[in-house]
Amino acid sequence: MASPHSITCRYVYKNITPTYRDKHNGAAPMNRRTRILAVASIVAVIVGAIFVAFSYPQGSRQQNLALATTTSTYDSGLLDYILPTFEERHNIRVNILSKGTGESIEIAKRGDADVVLVHSRKLEEQFVEEGYGVHRIGVMYNDFIIIGPGDDPAAIAGGSNATFAFEQIAKAGAEGKTVFVSRADRSGTNMLELSIWNTVCLNPSDKNSAWYVEAAAGMGAVLRMANEKSAYTLTDRATWLSFKSQLPDLTVLVEKDQILLNPYGLVLVNPEKYPQRNFKNAVALAKFMISEEGQRLIESFRKENETLFYPIARDLRLAHTLGFPNQEYEVEWYDSQEVESSSVGQIALSSTVRDEVLLKGKFELFSLESHS
Repeated sequence: MASPHSITCRYVYKNITPTYRDKHNGAAPMNRRTRILAVASIVAVIVGAIFVAFSYPQGSRQQNLALATTTSTYDSGLLDYILPTFEERHNIRVNILSKGTGESIEIAKRGDADVVLVHSRKLEEQFVEEGYGVHRIGVMYNDFIIIGPGDDPAAIAGGSNATFAFEQIAKAGAEGKTVFVSRADRSGTNMLELSIWNTVCLNPSDKNSAWYVEAAAGMGAVLRMANEKSAYTLTDRATWLSFKSQLPDLTVLVEKDQILLNPYGLVLVNPEKYPQRNFKNAVALAKFMISEEGQRLIESFRKENETLFYPIARDLRLAHTLGFPNQEYEVEWYDSQEVESSSVGQIALSSTVRDEVLLKGKFELFSLESHS
C-alpha cells in the first residue's frame, strides 16, 4: 500500500500539471493562487519528510563513549547517578569499563577507551608522561578506611594512624591471630596499600606471609572474602557503604588519616596517538564533570545519609594538596573548549564556568598532620 505522503504528492502533482486529456476536455487552467497553494503543499510535505527523517533516527545515531574507571565509582552507584544527565543532554551513551586503576589504564593504552577516571597519582602521571593521556585534572575525592572483625585481634579500633595500624596487623598476623586480604590487582587501592606497607618496611605476599591473602580481585569480592575470613582489609568508604549491609562481621576500625585521602583524576586519551577514539565526546564528559552542575551532582550523591564523594575541581588549593599541581591551567583549558549539546533539530554551546572556586572540599575533616 502506498504511504500517505506518496498519495498526497501524486494528487498534488496531477492537479499542478493538467494532462493532454484534461486540456482538450475543457479543463480550466489553474489560477495563480491555486498554483501557489499547490507548491506550498509540496514544500510542506518535503520539509515534513525531512524533519521526520532527521528526528526519529536520531536515537539510533546516538554516539558512544568508552569510560575506563575504577570499581569504586561504579559499585558505589555514583556513575548511575550522574551520567544520565550528561547522556541525555549530549545524546551520548557512556559505556563503562569498570576495573581497577591499573587495568583501566591498560585498557586505555590499548586504545579501547576514550577517557579514564581513576585514583592513583603515580599511574596517572606515568600514563601522561608516556604520551598515552593528556589533560589530567582532579575531579573529586573520598577516603580509604581500614576495616576488620569486631573482636579486633590487632587492637587498632578507633585509630587514625594507618601506618601504625598496618604494623599492628602484621604483628598479629605473624602470631597467627589474624589475616589481611589484599586486592593484589594494581588498583589504586592496592597501590596505596603497598605504599603503606613500604612505609613500615614490610613487603608481605602470600608466598612469605601466611597471614597475607592476595585476592587478585575487585573491591566487592575482597570485602566479601574479608567478611568470610574475619580479616582486615583496606577499602574506599564509598564501596564500603554500598556493601556494608552484606558484611555483618566487619566494622570500620581506622579512618581520617591524611594518607587515606583518595583523589580521583580524569585523563583524556591522547588524540594524536589514538585518532580513532572520540576525543570531542571525552572532552564533553570532562567539562560536564568539572562544571558547577557536575560538581554539585557529585556532592549530592549520598548513601545512608553520608556524602560518598567530595568535589575538588574548582577548589584549587585542595586540588594542589591532593596531587594536581596544574589544576588551574587544566580548568582553564577545559572551560575554553566548546562542545555540542544535542537535541532534535537543535545544537547549542554549553555554558562556560570560570569562577576559580565554586565548591569547597571537606578537607578540614581530616588531620593535616603527617604520621612517621
